[in-house]
Amino acid sequence: MKTKEIVRMYGVDGAAFERWLRKSWYAYKSGMMGGLELTDGQNVDEIVLAFKQYLVQQKERTAREASERDRAAGLKQEAMDAMLVTTGFNFEGYQITRYAGYVSGDDAVQFQRTSGVFGRSTGVGDGLMSSMSQLRQNALTQVKEAAYALECNAVIGVDFDYLTVDPKSSGVGNNTNYHPYVFGVTASGTAIVVEQLPQA
Repeated sequence: MKTKEIVRMYGVDGAAFERWLRKSWYAYKSGMMGGLELTDGQNVDEIVLAFKQYLVQQKERTAREASERDRAAGLKQEAMDAMLVTTGFNFEGYQITRYAGYVSGDDAVQFQRTSGVFGRSTGVGDGLMSSMSQLRQNALTQVKEAAYALECNAVIGVDFDYLTVDPKSSGVGNNTNYHPYVFGVTASGTAIVVEQLPQA
């Protein structure tokens, strides 16, 4: 029986059924006009039932994998929220049990350069200051993610470095192109594992 007839009789997805059939142990052949055709003597009801069971299993597996991803994401977020971070090199009441190494994170923002009075750029400072806090937060989040990947629960010696790129203008007169300013922030530190000391 041709797969297009199976599709019509059983209401299954033809493309999905043919993909499954090619990977199954059921015997088939290519049709003269395209498509696949089950070889004679096979129980079509049984084959379609097997296909539908496969679809159910796939759906269950997809749901299970999505649930596991959500659970992993939730555990990661909890660990990130609880992660200890300091510009110093210790935490009162905690003992460092492992040093995992250097971690860093970066973020950057662009501000369009415009020509003001006497050709001076305008609006850059205000835009930078309003974005600086978010830049630092994004860079620090990357630091914590790097520490989490190393199975650490704290970061010490956190420091921020700043980069400014002030490109030159191109063109002449009315055809001058003002390239954007680029401001970058790098956060860095040492990922560690700490354990809380017993209460006295």
